[in-house]
Amino acid sequence: MSEELDFIIDSTEENMQNAIRHLEKQLLNIRAGKASPAMLGSVMVDYYGSMTPLNQVANVNTPDARTISIQPFERGMIPNIEKGILVANLGFNPMNNGESVIISVPPLTEERRKDLAKQAKVEAEEAKIGIRNDRKAANNEIKKLEISEDLAKIGEDTIQELTDKHVRKVDSIYENKEREIMTV
Repeated sequence: MSEELDFIIDSTEENMQNAIRHLEKQLLNIRAGKASPAMLGSVMVDYYGSMTPLNQVANVNTPDARTISIQPFERGMIPNIEKGILVANLGFNPMNNGESVIISVPPLTEERRKDLAKQAKVEAEEAKIGIRNDRKAANNEIKKLEISEDLAKIGEDTIQELTDKHVRKVDSIYENKEREIMTV
């Protein structure tokens, strides 16, 4: 195969893997009932005028399956941390005891589980769209190359195989997340 074709295939596969990594990161924010520091991964806190990820201004841990404890590095950050959690719109109600912020993670209702599963499905569909867009871009690049029709066909078939493989992986990741969400 030509070097250009190999490059297109390699970079397309890398883009598809990035779509899967992005999906996995997005699904971490969808909670499945058990408390986890990852649930607060999207929380940003106003730290002296600049928006900073929560984990850079406090220690976040889970003393048990229903509680998240946030221990700020500076006690004065507690109100900003509470505000950041509320602004992130994760459905949590933070409380503070003067030294740390405590979040009690309520058990999920059946309706909330279904909503979270739908949210996970939307994220999976967006990942598939990204993968298909990568396929389309790669096929367009292959068409621009000055190579034989046979080589172009081999390249397009390879891209399609990569697409199918990554779409199956997205489906598998989604099915696992849905199972995790729906398990009481």
